[in-house]
Amino acid sequence: MRHARRRIVRRAARLAAVGGLLIGGTMVTRAVASEPADAPAAPHTLARSASGAGAGLVERLGSERTAGHWVGDDGRPVVAVTDEETAGSVRRAGATAKLVRHSMSELRSAASALRAAPRVTGTAWALDYRSNEVLVRGDSTVSGSDWSRLTGVAEDIGGFVRMERVRGTFTTRLNGAQPILSTAGRCSAGFNVTDGTDDFILTAGHCGPTGSVWFGDDKGDREVGKTVSGSFPGDDFSLVEYAGGKAGDSADVVAVGDGKGVRITGVGEPAVGQRVFRSGSTSGLRDGRVTALDATVNYPEGTVTGLIETDVCAEPGDSGGPMFSEGVALGVTSGGDGDCDKGGTTFFQPLPEAMEALGVQLIVAGQEDAGQGAAASSPAPGAAPGAAAPGATASVPGAGGQTLLARLTDRRNVGPGLLVVAGSLVALVATRWIRAEHDRKAYRQQYSATWG
Repeated sequence: MRHARRRIVRRAARLAAVGGLLIGGTMVTRAVASEPADAPAAPHTLARSASGAGAGLVERLGSERTAGHWVGDDGRPVVAVTDEETAGSVRRAGATAKLVRHSMSELRSAASALRAAPRVTGTAWALDYRSNEVLVRGDSTVSGSDWSRLTGVAEDIGGFVRMERVRGTFTTRLNGAQPILSTAGRCSAGFNVTDGTDDFILTAGHCGPTGSVWFGDDKGDREVGKTVSGSFPGDDFSLVEYAGGKAGDSADVVAVGDGKGVRITGVGEPAVGQRVFRSGSTSGLRDGRVTALDATVNYPEGTVTGLIETDVCAEPGDSGGPMFSEGVALGVTSGGDGDCDKGGTTFFQPLPEAMEALGVQLIVAGQEDAGQGAAASSPAPGAAPGAAAPGATASVPGAGGQTLLARLTDRRNVGPGLLVVAGSLVALVATRWIRAEHDRKAYRQQYSATWG
Protein backbone atom coordinates (compact mmCIF):
# COMPACT_ATOMS: atom_id res chain seq x y z
CA MET A 1 0.00 0.00 0.00
CA ARG A 2 2.84 2.35 0.92
CA HIS A 3 4.65 1.59 -2.35
CA ALA A 4 1.46 2.33 -4.34
CA ARG A 5 1.11 5.72 -2.66
CA ARG A 6 4.74 6.55 -3.45
CA ARG A 7 4.26 5.68 -7.09
CA ILE A 8 1.15 7.89 -7.29
CA VAL A 9 2.99 10.82 -5.65
CA ARG A 10 6.00 10.45 -7.96
CA ARG A 11 3.79 10.22 -11.05
CA ALA A 12 1.80 13.32 -10.03
CA ALA A 13 5.03 15.24 -9.40
CA ARG A 14 6.40 14.31 -12.83
CA LEU A 15 3.15 15.33 -14.55
CA ALA A 16 3.15 18.65 -12.67
CA ALA A 17 6.76 19.32 -13.69
CA VAL A 18 6.07 18.54 -17.35
CA GLY A 19 2.97 20.73 -17.26
CA GLY A 20 5.01 23.55 -15.73
CA LEU A 21 7.55 23.27 -18.55
CA LEU A 22 4.80 23.56 -21.17
CA ILE A 23 3.14 26.53 -19.46
CA GLY A 24 6.42 28.35 -18.83
CA GLY A 25 7.55 27.79 -22.41
CA THR A 26 4.26 29.20 -23.69
CA MET A 27 4.63 32.28 -21.46
CA VAL A 28 8.16 32.95 -22.72
CA THR A 29 7.15 32.43 -26.37
CA ARG A 30 4.22 34.82 -26.10
CA ALA A 31 6.34 37.44 -24.31
CA VAL A 32 9.01 37.29 -27.02
CA ALA A 33 6.49 37.36 -29.88
CA SER A 34 4.33 40.16 -28.46
CA GLU A 35 4.99 43.84 -27.83
CA PRO A 36 7.10 44.73 -24.79
CA ALA A 37 5.18 45.37 -21.59
CA ASP A 38 5.94 49.09 -21.75
CA ALA A 39 4.68 49.52 -25.32
CA PRO A 40 2.62 52.71 -25.68
CA ALA A 41 -1.12 52.30 -25.76
CA ALA A 42 -2.68 52.42 -29.19
CA PRO A 43 -3.91 55.95 -29.90
CA HIS A 44 -7.68 55.76 -29.80
CA THR A 45 -10.66 58.09 -29.82
CA LEU A 46 -14.40 57.62 -30.19
CA ALA A 47 -15.11 60.64 -32.39
CA ARG A 48 -15.66 58.88 -35.71
CA SER A 49 -19.37 58.10 -35.26
CA ALA A 50 -20.11 61.60 -33.93
CA SER A 51 -18.25 63.13 -36.87
CA GLY A 52 -20.23 61.08 -39.38
CA ALA A 53 -23.57 62.00 -37.76
CA GLY A 54 -22.75 65.71 -37.78
CA ALA A 55 -21.56 65.68 -41.38
CA GLY A 56 -24.71 63.86 -42.46
CA LEU A 57 -26.97 66.45 -40.81
CA VAL A 58 -25.09 69.38 -42.34
CA GLU A 59 -25.30 67.83 -45.80
CA ARG A 60 -29.02 67.13 -45.45
CA LEU A 61 -30.00 70.54 -44.00
CA GLY A 62 -27.83 72.65 -46.33
CA SER A 63 -25.29 75.46 -45.98
CA GLU A 64 -27.94 78.20 -45.69
CA ARG A 65 -29.42 76.70 -42.50
CA THR A 66 -26.25 75.38 -40.89
CA ALA A 67 -22.75 76.67 -40.16
CA GLY A 68 -20.62 73.59 -39.58
CA HIS A 69 -20.44 70.81 -37.01
CA TRP A 70 -18.01 69.57 -34.37
CA VAL A 71 -17.59 66.94 -31.67
CA GLY A 72 -18.66 68.20 -28.27
CA ASP A 73 -16.86 67.62 -24.97
CA ASP A 74 -19.33 64.82 -24.21
CA GLY A 75 -18.50 63.09 -27.50
CA ARG A 76 -21.85 63.95 -29.13
CA PRO A 77 -22.15 65.77 -32.47
CA VAL A 78 -22.93 69.50 -32.30
CA VAL A 79 -24.40 71.31 -35.32
CA ALA A 80 -24.49 75.12 -35.70
CA VAL A 81 -27.91 76.20 -37.05
CA THR A 82 -29.43 79.54 -38.00
CA ASP A 83 -33.07 79.02 -36.92
CA GLU A 84 -35.23 77.16 -34.41
CA GLU A 85 -36.88 74.93 -37.00
CA THR A 86 -33.51 73.58 -38.11
CA ALA A 87 -32.49 73.25 -34.45
CA GLY A 88 -35.51 71.01 -33.88
CA SER A 89 -34.49 68.78 -36.78
CA VAL A 90 -31.00 68.44 -35.33
CA ARG A 91 -32.30 67.55 -31.84
CA ARG A 92 -34.70 64.96 -33.21
CA ALA A 93 -31.74 63.33 -34.95
CA GLY A 94 -30.03 62.93 -31.58
CA ALA A 95 -27.45 65.73 -31.94
CA THR A 96 -26.95 69.00 -30.08
CA ALA A 97 -28.01 72.21 -31.84
CA LYS A 98 -26.34 75.61 -31.34
CA LEU A 99 -28.08 78.71 -32.68
CA VAL A 100 -25.74 81.09 -34.55
CA ARG A 101 -26.13 84.31 -36.57
CA HIS A 102 -24.18 83.48 -39.71
CA SER A 103 -24.65 80.55 -42.07
CA MET A 104 -21.91 78.50 -43.70
CA SER A 105 -22.53 80.38 -46.95
CA GLU A 106 -21.73 83.68 -45.22
CA LEU A 107 -18.59 82.29 -43.60
CA ARG A 108 -17.34 80.94 -46.92
CA SER A 109 -18.10 84.24 -48.63
CA ALA A 110 -15.97 86.04 -46.04
CA ALA A 111 -13.08 83.61 -46.62
CA SER A 112 -13.35 84.20 -50.36
CA ALA A 113 -13.10 87.95 -49.81
CA LEU A 114 -9.92 87.47 -47.78
CA ARG A 115 -8.41 85.29 -50.52
CA ALA A 116 -9.21 87.99 -53.07
CA ALA A 117 -7.35 90.65 -51.05
CA PRO A 118 -3.63 91.29 -51.69
CA ARG A 119 -1.59 88.41 -50.30
CA VAL A 120 0.19 88.99 -46.97
CA THR A 121 2.91 86.47 -46.10
CA GLY A 122 2.68 85.24 -42.51
CA THR A 123 -1.13 85.27 -42.29
CA ALA A 124 -3.65 82.46 -42.06
CA TRP A 125 -7.39 82.15 -41.68
CA ALA A 126 -9.96 79.44 -41.08
CA LEU A 127 -13.65 79.03 -40.35
CA ASP A 128 -14.19 78.77 -36.59
CA TYR A 129 -17.47 76.87 -36.33
CA ARG A 130 -17.75 77.12 -32.55
CA SER A 131 -17.52 80.91 -32.43
CA ASN A 132 -19.31 81.33 -35.78
CA GLU A 133 -16.48 83.54 -37.01
CA VAL A 134 -13.69 83.64 -39.54
CA LEU A 135 -10.48 83.73 -37.51
CA VAL A 136 -7.57 85.62 -39.14
CA ARG A 137 -4.09 85.22 -37.64
CA GLY A 138 -0.94 87.20 -38.32
CA ASP A 139 2.51 86.03 -37.22
CA SER A 140 5.48 88.07 -36.04
CA THR A 141 6.71 88.74 -39.60
CA VAL A 142 3.60 90.71 -40.62
CA SER A 143 4.30 94.45 -40.64
CA GLY A 144 2.01 96.97 -38.97
CA SER A 145 0.92 98.47 -42.30
CA ASP A 146 0.04 95.08 -43.81
CA TRP A 147 -1.90 94.13 -40.69
CA SER A 148 -3.82 97.42 -40.77
CA ARG A 149 -4.67 96.88 -44.43
CA LEU A 150 -5.93 93.36 -43.77
CA THR A 151 -7.90 94.61 -40.76
CA GLY A 152 -9.65 97.09 -43.05
CA VAL A 153 -10.66 94.23 -45.37
CA ALA A 154 -12.05 92.33 -42.37
CA GLU A 155 -14.07 95.34 -41.21
CA ASP A 156 -15.60 95.72 -44.67
CA ILE A 157 -16.68 92.05 -44.59
CA GLY A 158 -18.47 92.34 -41.27
CA GLY A 159 -18.21 91.86 -37.52
CA PHE A 160 -17.82 88.09 -37.72
CA VAL A 161 -14.19 88.26 -38.89
CA ARG A 162 -11.87 88.15 -35.86
CA MET A 163 -8.25 89.34 -36.06
CA GLU A 164 -5.54 87.79 -33.89
CA ARG A 165 -1.73 88.17 -33.72
CA VAL A 166 0.52 85.20 -32.85
CA ARG A 167 4.12 85.30 -31.64
CA GLY A 168 5.50 82.50 -33.79
CA THR A 169 6.07 82.30 -37.54
CA PHE A 170 4.00 80.33 -40.04
CA THR A 171 6.49 78.16 -41.86
CA THR A 172 6.59 74.81 -43.58
CA ARG A 173 8.14 72.14 -41.39
CA LEU A 174 11.05 71.16 -43.62
CA ASN A 175 14.30 70.47 -41.72
CA GLY A 176 6.93 59.12 -39.05
CA ALA A 177 6.93 58.92 -39.82
CA GLN A 178 10.40 57.66 -40.60
CA PRO A 179 12.94 60.33 -41.65
CA ILE A 180 13.69 60.75 -45.36
CA LEU A 181 16.53 62.99 -46.50
CA SER A 182 17.55 64.73 -49.71
CA THR A 183 19.56 67.75 -50.77
CA ALA A 184 16.44 69.84 -50.02
CA GLY A 185 16.47 68.85 -46.34
CA ARG A 186 14.79 66.36 -44.03
CA CYS A 187 11.12 65.39 -44.03
CA SER A 188 9.00 62.56 -42.65
CA ALA A 189 7.39 59.77 -44.62
CA GLY A 190 3.61 60.00 -44.62
CA PHE A 191 1.42 57.11 -45.77
CA ASN A 192 2.14 54.27 -48.18
CA VAL A 193 -0.10 54.32 -51.25
CA THR A 194 -0.34 52.39 -54.51
CA ASP A 195 -1.59 52.93 -58.05
CA GLY A 196 -2.19 49.19 -58.43
CA THR A 197 1.21 48.56 -59.98
CA ASP A 198 3.83 50.46 -57.97
CA ASP A 199 3.99 51.69 -54.37
CA PHE A 200 4.71 55.25 -53.22
CA ILE A 201 5.12 57.43 -50.13
CA LEU A 202 2.57 60.24 -49.93
CA THR A 203 4.20 63.15 -48.14
CA ALA A 204 4.24 66.97 -48.17
CA GLY A 205 4.68 68.81 -51.47
CA HIS A 206 7.01 71.46 -50.05
CA CYS A 207 9.55 68.79 -49.07
CA GLY A 208 11.06 68.75 -52.54
CA PRO A 209 10.25 69.28 -56.23
CA THR A 210 9.73 66.53 -58.79
CA GLY A 211 12.98 64.64 -59.34
CA SER A 212 14.18 64.93 -55.72
CA VAL A 213 15.98 61.74 -54.61
CA TRP A 214 15.33 60.58 -51.04
CA PHE A 215 17.52 58.47 -48.76
CA GLY A 216 16.88 56.64 -45.51
CA ASP A 217 20.19 57.77 -43.94
CA ASP A 218 22.38 60.84 -43.91
CA LYS A 219 25.22 59.04 -45.72
CA GLY A 220 23.22 58.48 -48.90
CA ASP A 221 23.81 54.71 -48.75
CA ARG A 222 20.15 53.64 -48.71
CA GLU A 223 18.02 55.18 -51.46
CA VAL A 224 14.31 55.26 -50.63
CA GLY A 225 12.93 56.67 -53.88
CA LYS A 226 12.35 59.69 -56.08
CA THR A 227 9.63 62.36 -56.12
CA VAL A 228 7.56 61.77 -59.26
CA SER A 229 4.67 64.25 -58.81
CA GLY A 230 3.23 66.77 -56.39
CA SER A 231 1.58 70.12 -55.82
CA PHE A 232 2.89 73.11 -53.86
CA PRO A 233 1.87 75.85 -53.27
CA GLY A 234 -1.91 75.78 -53.70
CA ASP A 235 -1.89 72.27 -52.21
CA ASP A 236 0.84 70.56 -50.20
CA PHE A 237 1.34 66.95 -51.26
CA SER A 238 3.80 64.89 -53.29
CA LEU A 239 4.43 61.30 -54.32
CA VAL A 240 7.76 59.52 -53.78
CA GLU A 241 8.09 56.32 -55.83
CA TYR A 242 9.95 53.53 -54.05
CA ALA A 243 13.28 52.69 -55.65
CA GLY A 244 12.34 49.01 -55.78
CA GLY A 245 8.74 49.62 -56.77
CA LYS A 246 7.31 48.08 -53.58
CA ALA A 247 6.85 49.35 -50.05
CA GLY A 248 7.70 45.98 -48.50
CA ASP A 249 6.54 44.50 -45.18
CA SER A 250 4.39 46.49 -42.75
CA ALA A 251 3.39 48.99 -45.46
CA ASP A 252 0.13 49.53 -43.55
CA VAL A 253 1.94 50.74 -40.39
CA VAL A 254 2.95 54.29 -39.45
CA ALA A 255 5.79 54.67 -36.95
CA VAL A 256 5.09 56.26 -33.55
CA GLY A 257 8.53 55.83 -31.94
CA ASP A 258 10.47 53.20 -29.98
CA GLY A 259 10.09 50.69 -32.78
CA LYS A 260 6.29 50.77 -32.52
CA GLY A 261 3.64 51.66 -35.05
CA VAL A 262 -0.11 51.95 -35.61
CA ARG A 263 -1.91 49.93 -38.27
CA ILE A 264 -3.90 52.00 -40.77
CA THR A 265 -7.18 50.57 -42.05
CA GLY A 266 -8.72 53.37 -44.10
CA VAL A 267 -8.80 57.03 -45.04
CA GLY A 268 -11.33 59.63 -43.89
CA GLU A 269 -12.06 63.25 -43.09
CA PRO A 270 -11.75 64.77 -39.59
CA ALA A 271 -14.28 66.78 -37.62
CA VAL A 272 -13.69 69.91 -35.56
CA GLY A 273 -13.13 68.87 -31.95
CA GLN A 274 -11.91 65.38 -32.87
CA ARG A 275 -8.83 64.07 -31.10
CA VAL A 276 -6.06 63.27 -33.58
CA PHE A 277 -2.47 62.00 -33.51
CA ARG A 278 0.54 63.11 -35.52
CA SER A 279 3.88 61.36 -35.88
CA GLY A 280 7.08 62.91 -37.18
CA SER A 281 10.79 62.15 -37.36
CA THR A 282 11.70 65.15 -35.16
CA SER A 283 9.17 65.29 -32.33
CA GLY A 284 7.69 61.77 -32.48
CA LEU A 285 4.07 61.03 -31.55
CA ARG A 286 1.93 64.01 -30.50
CA ASP A 287 -1.81 64.46 -30.04
CA GLY A 288 -4.34 67.27 -29.96
CA ARG A 289 -7.65 68.42 -31.42
CA VAL A 290 -8.88 69.60 -34.78
CA THR A 291 -9.70 73.29 -34.35
CA ALA A 292 -10.87 74.27 -37.86
CA LEU A 293 -11.24 73.05 -41.44
CA ASP A 294 -10.70 74.62 -44.86
CA ALA A 295 -7.86 76.78 -43.54
CA THR A 296 -5.70 79.05 -45.71
CA VAL A 297 -2.02 79.74 -44.89
CA ASN A 298 0.21 82.28 -46.62
CA TYR A 299 3.65 80.67 -46.29
CA PRO A 300 6.73 82.55 -47.53
CA GLU A 301 6.85 80.05 -50.44
CA GLY A 302 3.19 80.62 -51.39
CA THR A 303 -0.44 80.21 -50.34
CA VAL A 304 -1.95 76.82 -49.49
CA THR A 305 -5.72 76.41 -49.10
CA GLY A 306 -8.11 73.73 -47.84
CA LEU A 307 -5.95 72.69 -44.88
CA ILE A 308 -6.90 71.08 -41.55
CA GLU A 309 -6.06 73.31 -38.57
CA THR A 310 -5.10 71.69 -35.26
CA ASP A 311 -3.52 72.50 -31.91
CA VAL A 312 -1.07 69.60 -32.30
CA CYS A 313 2.55 70.76 -32.08
CA ALA A 314 5.15 70.11 -34.79
CA GLU A 315 8.77 71.05 -35.49
CA PRO A 316 11.10 71.25 -38.50
CA GLY A 317 11.61 67.78 -39.97
CA ASP A 318 8.04 66.68 -39.13
CA SER A 319 6.82 67.83 -42.56
CA GLY A 320 4.93 65.17 -44.46
CA GLY A 321 4.40 63.01 -41.39
CA PRO A 322 1.05 61.23 -40.94
CA MET A 323 -1.99 62.45 -39.01
CA PHE A 324 -4.50 59.76 -38.05
CA SER A 325 -7.22 58.76 -35.59
CA GLU A 326 -8.64 55.32 -34.74
CA GLY A 327 -6.45 53.78 -37.41
CA VAL A 328 -7.93 56.10 -40.06
CA ALA A 329 -5.54 58.21 -42.14
CA LEU A 330 -6.52 61.90 -42.22
CA GLY A 331 -3.68 64.03 -43.57
CA VAL A 332 0.03 64.83 -43.82
CA THR A 333 1.86 67.60 -41.96
CA SER A 334 2.15 70.88 -43.88
CA GLY A 335 3.37 73.62 -41.51
CA GLY A 336 2.50 75.94 -38.67
CA ASP A 337 3.98 78.04 -35.88
CA GLY A 338 5.49 77.31 -32.47
CA ASP A 339 7.16 74.11 -31.30
CA CYS A 340 6.55 71.21 -28.93
CA ASP A 341 7.89 73.12 -25.91
CA LYS A 342 5.62 76.15 -26.20
CA GLY A 343 2.87 74.65 -28.36
CA GLY A 344 1.35 76.19 -31.46
CA THR A 345 -0.86 75.65 -34.47
CA THR A 346 -0.15 72.99 -37.11
CA PHE A 347 -1.83 72.62 -40.49
CA PHE A 348 -2.31 69.38 -42.44
CA GLN A 349 -3.00 68.58 -46.08
CA PRO A 350 -6.21 66.47 -46.18
CA LEU A 351 -5.49 62.98 -47.49
CA PRO A 352 -8.62 62.27 -49.61
CA GLU A 353 -8.02 65.33 -51.80
CA ALA A 354 -4.36 64.46 -52.31
CA MET A 355 -5.08 60.82 -53.17
CA GLU A 356 -7.76 61.75 -55.68
CA ALA A 357 -5.46 64.25 -57.38
CA LEU A 358 -2.58 61.76 -57.54
CA GLY A 359 -4.71 58.78 -58.62
CA VAL A 360 -3.57 56.49 -55.79
CA GLN A 361 -5.14 54.43 -53.02
CA LEU A 362 -4.06 53.85 -49.45
CA ILE A 363 -2.27 50.59 -48.60
CA VAL A 364 -4.18 49.25 -45.60
CA ALA A 365 -3.96 46.54 -42.94
CA GLY A 366 -4.23 42.87 -43.80
CA GLN A 367 -2.53 42.83 -47.18
CA GLU A 368 -0.47 39.84 -48.29
CA ASP A 369 1.62 41.99 -50.62
CA ALA A 370 2.06 45.75 -50.13
CA GLY A 371 1.41 46.55 -53.77
CA GLN A 372 -1.16 43.89 -54.62
CA GLY A 373 -3.49 43.77 -51.65
CA ALA A 374 -6.68 45.67 -50.99
CA ALA A 375 -6.60 49.45 -50.84
CA ALA A 376 -9.07 51.66 -49.02
CA SER A 377 -10.73 54.93 -49.88
CA SER A 378 -12.99 55.11 -46.83
CA PRO A 379 -12.74 54.08 -43.19
CA ALA A 380 -12.85 50.32 -42.89
CA PRO A 381 -15.22 48.83 -40.30
CA GLY A 382 -12.42 46.58 -39.07
CA ALA A 383 -9.18 44.95 -40.00
CA ALA A 384 -8.93 42.03 -42.32
CA PRO A 385 -8.66 38.52 -40.85
CA GLY A 386 -5.33 38.04 -39.18
CA ALA A 387 -4.60 41.75 -38.98
CA ALA A 388 -4.55 44.02 -35.98
CA ALA A 389 -7.64 46.01 -35.13
CA PRO A 390 -7.86 49.59 -36.38
CA GLY A 391 -5.37 51.71 -34.50
CA ALA A 392 -3.70 48.73 -32.82
CA THR A 393 0.01 48.90 -32.09
CA ALA A 394 2.40 46.87 -34.21
CA SER A 395 6.15 46.50 -34.55
CA VAL A 396 8.00 48.52 -37.17
CA PRO A 397 10.85 46.62 -38.85
CA GLY A 398 14.10 48.55 -38.91
CA ALA A 399 12.84 51.25 -36.59
CA GLY A 400 14.97 50.49 -33.55
CA GLY A 401 12.69 47.93 -31.89
CA GLN A 402 13.87 45.71 -29.05
CA THR A 403 16.05 42.74 -29.95
CA LEU A 404 15.27 39.16 -28.96
CA LEU A 405 18.06 39.22 -26.37
CA ALA A 406 16.71 42.41 -24.81
CA ARG A 407 13.25 40.88 -24.47
CA LEU A 408 14.64 37.65 -22.99
CA THR A 409 16.58 39.61 -20.36
CA ASP A 410 13.68 41.92 -19.53
CA ARG A 411 12.17 40.52 -16.34
CA ARG A 412 8.96 42.45 -16.88
CA ASN A 413 8.28 40.53 -20.09
CA VAL A 414 9.57 36.93 -19.75
CA GLY A 415 10.59 36.71 -16.08
CA PRO A 416 7.49 34.85 -14.84
CA GLY A 417 7.73 32.35 -17.68
CA LEU A 418 11.44 31.72 -17.04
CA LEU A 419 10.76 31.19 -13.34
CA VAL A 420 8.07 28.61 -14.13
CA VAL A 421 10.43 26.81 -16.53
CA ALA A 422 13.29 26.79 -14.00
CA GLY A 423 11.06 25.56 -11.18
CA SER A 424 9.62 22.81 -13.35
CA LEU A 425 13.09 21.62 -14.37
CA VAL A 426 14.18 21.49 -10.72
CA ALA A 427 11.05 19.53 -9.81
CA LEU A 428 11.55 17.10 -12.69
CA VAL A 429 15.21 16.48 -11.81
CA ALA A 430 14.30 16.09 -8.14
CA THR A 431 11.62 13.48 -8.83
CA ARG A 432 14.00 11.48 -11.03
CA TRP A 433 16.73 11.65 -8.35
CA ILE A 434 14.32 10.59 -5.60
CA ARG A 435 13.16 7.64 -7.72
CA ALA A 436 16.73 6.59 -8.45
CA GLU A 437 17.69 6.78 -4.77
CA HIS A 438 14.63 4.73 -3.81
CA ASP A 439 15.50 2.07 -6.40
CA ARG A 440 19.10 1.86 -5.17
CA LYS A 441 17.95 1.53 -1.57
CA ALA A 442 15.48 -1.20 -2.50
CA TYR A 443 18.20 -3.07 -4.40
CA ARG A 444 20.59 -2.90 -1.48
CA GLN A 445 17.94 -4.19 0.90
CA GLN A 446 17.08 -7.06 -1.41
CA TYR A 447 20.79 -7.94 -1.95
CA SER A 448 21.50 -7.84 1.75
CA ALA A 449 18.55 -10.14 2.48
CA THR A 450 19.69 -12.59 -0.21
CA TRP A 451 23.29 -12.55 0.98
CA GLY A 452 22.26 -13.05 4.58
